[in-house]
Amino acid sequence: MDERKKKVLHAIIDDYIANAEPVGSRAVAKKYGLGVSPATIRNEMSDLEELGFIEQPHTSAGRVPSDKGYRYFVDHLMSREALTALETDAVRRALSVQMAEMDDFMRSCCSLIAKLTNYTTMVSSPRHGQGALQKLHLVAVNDYQVLVVMISSTGLVRHKLINVNQPISLDMLARIEMLAAARLIGQEIGHLSYQYIQAVLSEIEQRQRRQDEATELLKQILLQPGEHKVFTGGALNMLSQPEFRDPERLKGIFELLEEDSRVKELLQSGGEDSSAPLSVTIGAELDDAGMQDCSLVVAHYYINGEQAGSIGVLGPRRMSYPKTMSLMDFIAKEISKALSKRQ
Repeated sequence: MDERKKKVLHAIIDDYIANAEPVGSRAVAKKYGLGVSPATIRNEMSDLEELGFIEQPHTSAGRVPSDKGYRYFVDHLMSREALTALETDAVRRALSVQMAEMDDFMRSCCSLIAKLTNYTTMVSSPRHGQGALQKLHLVAVNDYQVLVVMISSTGLVRHKLINVNQPISLDMLARIEMLAAARLIGQEIGHLSYQYIQAVLSEIEQRQRRQDEATELLKQILLQPGEHKVFTGGALNMLSQPEFRDPERLKGIFELLEEDSRVKELLQSGGEDSSAPLSVTIGAELDDAGMQDCSLVVAHYYINGEQAGSIGVLGPRRMSYPKTMSLMDFIAKEISKALSKRQ
């Protein structure tokens, strides 16, 4: 694509993002000072339409960007918009508030992102099993059930009711807790293994079956992979977007937000490269019939360098990519700092 076409495409997308109205050649010539006549711009727009970067919604209307046009804009044309001092300060203040529960922290992040972007927000918490083991409590519910409560250094609390084949005495539970305090507290949960837990519990001076049952208790709570919790917010922000004045176009979005599994899939997909710290998925790239009018920006956050969870915003294809991408990148990095410091 030559430089003039790039400038015309950039102008069309800028104008459409700002006004949500098809863009004509005269508007481009008047507003963007490209130094060429409306007739020349009209020819360039015809070429861009043939190339698939813009579309004409109906005869005699101006042009609107296509998925291909937005993709080219995001990948090659735009520059991210710098955040203001007020915006960065607001993020840092919100994330500096001490919260005892991880769920409260993630809900706060979700509300913050929805407020700053004015889009629908999705946030996944760190998986259970991330961070270091901070506390472990074993509570006998009855002779054949033990409640195991685990608290990690990331602030996550996980509890599980485990059935045992034979009664485990209170002395046994106290012994396991004592050994856990001495040998397991402070260990990275993700690095624990069955063999390590078994070696720790070999200090229990009881018959093998008791040791095996104790090992099974800890294996079920420490070694089974956890699930991301997801939080959503700002769903009503979609109502302020001109593209979604038709209730039918909103139906698919609201249905998606009610299904945690679909929200998790969106956050974990992360576009073409799910390992990238930040990704943008546009229109048909979302591979969901109800999302064809939307774009998704996903950023991952990290705890001590390891990917822990994701934050995402869902908005119209016409979303303000330069500002949204800057915000999401900054917020994800600040969440990473906050959680790593908390650990």
